[in-house]
Amino acid sequence: MSSPKGFKYVIEHMEEDDENTKALPEWVKLEYSHMLQLVGPSSTVHFTSLSSSSIPPLTTHLSAPIPTSSKEDPSIHLVSTSKGHPTTLPILQLLPTLNPPISKNRVCLLDPKAPKALCPEDKEAFDVFLYGGILGDDPPRDRTSELRKLGFEGRHLGEKQMTTDTAVGVTKIVVEDGVPLDKIPYTDFPTITFNKYESIEMPFRYVVNEQGEPILPPGMKEHLKADLNRTLDDF
Repeated sequence: MSSPKGFKYVIEHMEEDDENTKALPEWVKLEYSHMLQLVGPSSTVHFTSLSSSSIPPLTTHLSAPIPTSSKEDPSIHLVSTSKGHPTTLPILQLLPTLNPPISKNRVCLLDPKAPKALCPEDKEAFDVFLYGGILGDDPPRDRTSELRKLGFEGRHLGEKQMTTDTAVGVTKIVVEDGVPLDKIPYTDFPTITFNKYESIEMPFRYVVNEQGEPILPPGMKEHLKADLNRTLDDF
């Protein structure tokens, strides 16, 4: 019996790094580490076009134990860090370095403006799934246009904006698990409640778990609460 086909998920980094810490923003690192959990066991995630100064702290973050709560699977922190590959190379320079090298026509750009939706059959057409910029911009800034100009074939994931890790997770569900886009359980613009006094509405689409709750990166809820508290302290 052949092993499941592994795919390469590539995040072409388009966020500006923090010039003071030389590190990526905390929410970006949380999303990036979440992607390692979301893709299939034979798949890898490549973070491209990073600054050389941001790679060491990101590598340290990806190597750290993944935070869990009592409600989560305690084995989740055992995700292999070898699944994550940060690099300064942009996508076109990365492709020939892969083993085996991958041609441009085997790359699918996840593009909100693509005419066709991603479908399970696309697993035969592509080996790499490419995400441009941060899909979670609100409002969208269409930074994917920079990659669209390179001529990759595109697919969209529906009409609603997703965070980047959600987009990766949805792609995995479609091409690795064979579930059509319209059969995936979603929630749009969920409210994340911290306590009876504090909550925040997230302006994105998320996949939901069996309890109907949006699937966030481990540690993201705590980060959002801390960020909310910092904002309130500024008043």
